[in-house]
Amino acid sequence: MTSLIGVGLYSIPEASVLTGIPSRKIRGWMLGYESGSRSRQAPLWKSAVTESIDNTISFQDLLEIRFVNAFRQYGVQLPTIRAAVKQAKEYFDQDYPFTCRRFQTDGRSIFATVEEETGDESLVDLIKKQNVFNRVIKPSLYTGIEYDGDESSALRWFPVPKSKKVVLDPARSFGKPIVTAAGITTETLYQSWLAEDQNAKMVASLYEVDTASVNAAVSFEQRIAGGEVPH
Repeated sequence: MTSLIGVGLYSIPEASVLTGIPSRKIRGWMLGYESGSRSRQAPLWKSAVTESIDNTISFQDLLEIRFVNAFRQYGVQLPTIRAAVKQAKEYFDQDYPFTCRRFQTDGRSIFATVEEETGDESLVDLIKKQNVFNRVIKPSLYTGIEYDGDESSALRWFPVPKSKKVVLDPARSFGKPIVTAAGITTETLYQSWLAEDQNAKMVASLYEVDTASVNAAVSFEQRIAGGEVPH
């Protein structure tokens, strides 16, 4: 079995909360789905985690599905996305090509090739004209991702705009949202805040963190509980 240390683990419901993408979509993209012709469609890509733990995805899967969702919102069909995944994986030699920093620039040629092969005209505005992709998708999906030295793989994700107080880091706490400085999960601090009559100073004292970290954890948990996507 593939080692799951340092890959980040998220149930599909957890992934849904963190990304704002419905669970049924994530499940279909990651586990496969029935097409209109009743034939079984394979997952969009192979995840080592889903082979080991049912209904669970990795940190890299979590980031990648955000891109799939964005492409779908702009009308790109799943067969086209599937073809793009295949092309991009070969081109970048990466298991998770959309998240790869190089896709920000080289993605244009990838989708141009796929558009020629599939005839999916929805890619024209998305990639060839560089309107939606540059103005909407790149800022919203790449911002907050921290990369390794050669910028091929995502190391961690800071989901709150213009803040690094909360992070999802697969090397810490199995990738669950934590306050960056102390490594305590935002859920732990939030539940303690509720138990202590919403006294942030008390919680900060109990966990030996600053009050700002407690407030950041509370804000993050309240936002996702209210259905607001963090990024």
